[in-house]
Amino acid sequence: MRILFITSTRLGDAVLSTGLLDVLLARHPGARVTIACGPVAASLFDAMPGRERTIVVTKRRHDLHWLSLWRDCVGTRWDLCVDLRGSAITLFLSARRRLIMRGGRRQGARVAHLGALLGLSPPPLPVVWTAPADRERARAILPDGTRWLALAPTANWVGKIWPADRFVALAQALQAHAVQAGHGPLRPVVLYGPGEAERRMAAPVLAALPDAVDAGGDHALPQVAALLARCQGFVGNDSGLMHLSAAAGTPTLGLFGPSRMTEYGPAGRCARGVAAPGPEGHAPIAGLEVATVLRAAIDLLDAAGPAAGDIPGDAPGDAMSVVA
Repeated sequence: MRILFITSTRLGDAVLSTGLLDVLLARHPGARVTIACGPVAASLFDAMPGRERTIVVTKRRHDLHWLSLWRDCVGTRWDLCVDLRGSAITLFLSARRRLIMRGGRRQGARVAHLGALLGLSPPPLPVVWTAPADRERARAILPDGTRWLALAPTANWVGKIWPADRFVALAQALQAHAVQAGHGPLRPVVLYGPGEAERRMAAPVLAALPDAVDAGGDHALPQVAALLARCQGFVGNDSGLMHLSAAAGTPTLGLFGPSRMTEYGPAGRCARGVAAPGPEGHAPIAGLEVATVLRAAIDLLDAAGPAAGDIPGDAPGDAMSVVA
């Protein structure tokens, strides 16, 4: 069976779509899957079982990227085409069955909209796929014997970014709480995306936390997922890293200001969001106080229990989260 799966150019949306893809893999064992996605999300699928090819869709003027994708796909007779971008491209391909998700924004959780495409309620939770080499590298960077706290202080636009000094204050408060509660030391791990702009955003947090591990910038997404799976918890801005953490099964707290938590809150087996006060979609993230985030983070870590940070098995292509 040949499946074409067209997903997002943005990392967060691509991660949210993995639960749907995991259901299709379970329903069609042995299927050969072609993924079409943007360059930022491409490595997300590297360790996915059944992946035959990834087509990187780079946006071009006048929507010519769709023509390029059609040329890449027109020579194949597809058994199933899934288009999460709401384009018309699959209508011009030879396919036995098509599932096209309507484009545009709408009310409700994005992950629920994705699940509705297959009539799934509750929707499937996102997953990540990693290889043994990814997990070995993660173990070398974040060794056993330490409790790790992942921090993600960057985002793709300034309105989503919680001030760096508050990340620092939060990390220090969580470290103190962990020791006082008898859990032992909690060491920060700072993650961020590739590129100099992301590095500059993360730099003040790294500078103020001298014991933090710099784990950002140069890792493929399965390696980042493996790093996140080794952490007892994650606190970060609304970003692709937040969604990746939730998919990896890490206890995840997402921070929201002007973005909509009801639409893009983290989806995972132990994932929550906390929003700045004010009307959703318009609240400045600077209104989110350290004390509020601290309470939410402590509640999350307490709810997760001591098993948080346990590492999944070492089977090739291991999915590190489960379908609901």
